[in-house]
Amino acid sequence: MTFPDLPPWPASPLTYGPVVLREFSYRDLPMVLELSGDPYVPLIGSLPANASEHEARAWIDRQRGRLAEGVGYSFAIAEADSDRAVGGIGLWLQALAAGRATAGYSVTPSARRRGIAAAALTALTSFAWTIPAVHRVELYIEPWNTGSIRTAERAGYQREGLLRSHQEIGGHRRDMLLYATVRDFIALCQTAAGRPWNLRFTARRTMRAAYRHGGDHGRVDAGRAAWHRAGAR
Repeated sequence: MTFPDLPPWPASPLTYGPVVLREFSYRDLPMVLELSGDPYVPLIGSLPANASEHEARAWIDRQRGRLAEGVGYSFAIAEADSDRAVGGIGLWLQALAAGRATAGYSVTPSARRRGIAAAALTALTSFAWTIPAVHRVELYIEPWNTGSIRTAERAGYQREGLLRSHQEIGGHRRDMLLYATVRDFIALCQTAAGRPWNLRFTARRTMRAAYRHGGDHGRVDAGRAAWHRAGAR
């Protein structure tokens, strides 16, 4: 049984730019095995380090069961042109009663630095806003992880602060940067639904204001994301 107030699994895969977010399957085993060999990914989830094929299959089964458990949605990130899996991304909803969701993502080492994670996060965030109870999506990123920070900012998330000794990773307490995006910004950009020129104007104004106030990259990228949603190219 699915979690109350959650929509069912999307009827069609979620897409944005070069990626598709779809259900995991056993054909994704090569991707899962590669992720398990990354020194960091097994520290932040349930995938065992250097997993066997049996362990990788069990991990895929767990991802496919997340919605039924009421935890949230776990998607494979696949290349749009080949459907080859290159990572995973999740929308976690344990704090849904408070209007909050958390996102997390991992891309295989061989597929990094191609903008895949940012495209996947953009697609996931758009999906999050289809859930009426979600008003805020959060990311928790270690300060050293500049790649993940760039991903968050490219997808329109804004840095809100540093959470000291926030969680344990690899047996050590770690500081985490808090990034978030909120539904209010999207609503502002969509006040004139059906009039893309007005949405583009609002997005352009958001970017200009960010540049005037010291080049806030999170706000700049949020404006860019809204610009593209308006159909500007």
